[in-house]
Amino acid sequence: MLFLGFSAGLPLLLVFSTLTAWLTDLDISRTSIGFFGWVGMTYSIKFFWAPVVDQIKIPWLTSKIGQRRSWILLGQIGIILGLIAMVLMDPRVSLFNFAICAVLVAFSSSTQDIAIDALRIESATNEMQGALAAGYQFGYRVGMLIAGAGALYMADLYNWNIAYYFMATLMLIGVSTVLLIPEPNHIQDKRSSYLNDRKRSLISRLIYWLQQAFMAPFVEFFKRNGSYALIILVFISVFRLSDITMGIMANPFYLDLGFTKSEIAGVSKIFGFFMTLLGAFLGGLCVLRYGIHRPLIFAAILTAVTNLLFIYLSNLGNDMGGLILAISGDNISGGFSGGVFIAYLSSLTNRTFTATQYALFTSLMTLPGKFFSGFSGMLVDVAGYQVFFF
Repeated sequence: MLFLGFSAGLPLLLVFSTLTAWLTDLDISRTSIGFFGWVGMTYSIKFFWAPVVDQIKIPWLTSKIGQRRSWILLGQIGIILGLIAMVLMDPRVSLFNFAICAVLVAFSSSTQDIAIDALRIESATNEMQGALAAGYQFGYRVGMLIAGAGALYMADLYNWNIAYYFMATLMLIGVSTVLLIPEPNHIQDKRSSYLNDRKRSLISRLIYWLQQAFMAPFVEFFKRNGSYALIILVFISVFRLSDITMGIMANPFYLDLGFTKSEIAGVSKIFGFFMTLLGAFLGGLCVLRYGIHRPLIFAAILTAVTNLLFIYLSNLGNDMGGLILAISGDNISGGFSGGVFIAYLSSLTNRTFTATQYALFTSLMTLPGKFFSGFSGMLVDVAGYQVFFF
C-alpha cells in the first residue's frame, strides 16, 4: 500500500500547484493559469465513473491480471502518457492541447484512486484496514511532497521538462507494484452482474446504475435530515470555498513576489507539510475535547482570518519571515479545519451508504471552490492580489 499510495499522491500537484508554477515561469497570463483550476474538478466528480471502475471489466486486461489491478494499471499508463505529452508541448504555442493533456493526467489519476481504494478494502480484513490505510496515506503524502517540493527543486536546478520527465519515470514504481502484488478476491455482486449482462439494453443498465449509485444515497440523506438537508449541503459547499479558490494562485503569487522555486519548495511544501500535520493534530484534539460543532465554528473563523496573512505578505513583498508566517497560519488553519470537517462529514453518513455519501459530500465540498478558482487569475489580472485575497 505504501507504493500504491505514492503512485496516487504523485500526480495530484503535477496538475495543480506545481503546474501553475511552471505556467508562471513561462509568462502565461494569470487569467489562463486560473482556468487550469478546472482541471482539478476531475477529482471532485470521480464518483460518476466509480461504478464503472468497480464493476465493468476491461477487455483482455482484466482476464490477465484481475479487476482491480487492470484498472489501476490503465490509470497509471494514462498518467505517464499524459505527463510525457505535457513535456512534449509548449504551452505558449498550444495552451489548449496542453490543458487536454493535463485533463488526461487528472482523469487517469482519479481513476487510479478509485481502483486503489477498492483493492485496499478487498485485500485485508477489517482489523487490518487501519494498517493498510496508514501505509497508503504515508505513501500518498510522500508522493505529494516529491511532486511539490521535489519538482520545484528540479525545475530550479535544471528545467521543467526534466522535472516532469522524472515525475513520469517515478510512476513506474506504481506500475511495478501493480504487476507484483496479487489480485484480491473480488466478489461480483448483483449490481455487477446486472451491469455486465449484455442481454439487457444499455439504457436499462444505465438507469439501474444511476439509481444505485446516486438516487438511493441522496433519498436516504434527505429523508433522514428533512428540512435541514438542503442547509447542510449548502454549508458543506461553502465551508472550504475560500481555501480551495485561492489555492490555484498560491505559487504564482510567491513567484511574482520574487521568491525562488527552491525557497517556495522549502517553505511552502516541506515546512508547510509539517504545519498541516500540526493543524490536523490540533483539530483532532479539539474534536475529542469539545465535540464537532464548536471546533467547526472556530475552524470557519480561523480560515477567514488567516487569509489576511496573504494580504500582509503582499504588502511586505519578498520577505522570508512574512512567507513563513503566512504559510504557518494558512497550513495550520487548513490542517485544523480539514481534520474537523472530515469528522463532521463522517458523522453525516448512514452506514448503509457510507462510501457513496462520503464521496458525494467531499465532492460537494471541493466542486464550488474549484469552479470559482477558474476565475481567480482573471480577478488577479484585473484587481491585483490584495483584492483577490480579501
